[in-house]
Amino acid sequence: IVIGYYDNISYGSRFRHSTRICLERIREAMLHHRWQEAAEYMVFYPQKLEGSEIEYRQNRELIWRISIELLHHMPNSKLEDYNNIHERMKHLGVKIYLKVSLEQSFHLMLCGQIEEAKQLLAIGESWRYGKESASQHQTAKLIQAYRSLLDYVIWCDKKFTLDDTDDDSVTYQDMHSYFRQASVHLKEIFKNPGVWDPFIVSYVEMLEFYDDHEEALKILNDYAYDDTFPPNPNAHVFLYQYLKRRGASDKKLTKVLKVKQLNWKDILSETVEPRKDWWPALHFTSFHAAQDSKENPELMKLKAPVAKIFCPGK
Repeated sequence: IVIGYYDNISYGSRFRHSTRICLERIREAMLHHRWQEAAEYMVFYPQKLEGSEIEYRQNRELIWRISIELLHHMPNSKLEDYNNIHERMKHLGVKIYLKVSLEQSFHLMLCGQIEEAKQLLAIGESWRYGKESASQHQTAKLIQAYRSLLDYVIWCDKKFTLDDTDDDSVTYQDMHSYFRQASVHLKEIFKNPGVWDPFIVSYVEMLEFYDDHEEALKILNDYAYDDTFPPNPNAHVFLYQYLKRRGASDKKLTKVLKVKQLNWKDILSETVEPRKDWWPALHFTSFHAAQDSKENPELMKLKAPVAKIFCPGK
């Protein structure tokens, strides 16, 4: 996958290891930001796996994610390089097709190719293969959500150009069509309990623009007080900010913040527990502390209380 990125790669004796040892070498090099070394091992790793079709199939997602991460840190990497890896992985593994499509769209977004990202998500949204697993169903919902978010982004662009054109009616109608597309899909997305912060904020902004305050308030109330959704302090902040913009009284604003006591210990546990096994080794070593103290003291101050949670007593 990364062959062609380097013209001169040494195939020394260190490549004559088992796949397990090779993967461990890749992991170690990446943890210490030795990207060139990790890329050299990565040339060998997929070739080794090709000897076993089952093992290769089981490790496709790993190969894909490592390859993309290495490209992030390679000099002169181009959008074409990312697309080549994504397209190859989509054709090699149908089970990760939706995941790859979603992350490929993220990279297109970062490169400013919004229409291309939306088109890619539209293809992913209509993609079907065999019986849909629970994981694929969740990813399909995310694809639908992000496609709607891109409708919002395009809607924003249209809104900003509204004052710069003589043909206001055409621009307004064009802009409104993107709102309708986003609205239909986002309403469906919000029926699924989850943390939908950026999508909620975007939808409410569009509703406010069209003076649909009844719908905006309903969406925010449901997001904050529906017990089927996970605990989320941001949901109450969004409702508070909206009411404040609408000129609500101080009494009403205070009531919004006090009406529901959030369980912070549970929120913290949900955030920390899934990361305890790998975050400390990746971000909270003595090496990182020394580096941060020299290069980014502000970051070190932010990481210090988090480190106490991950590594109590150290």
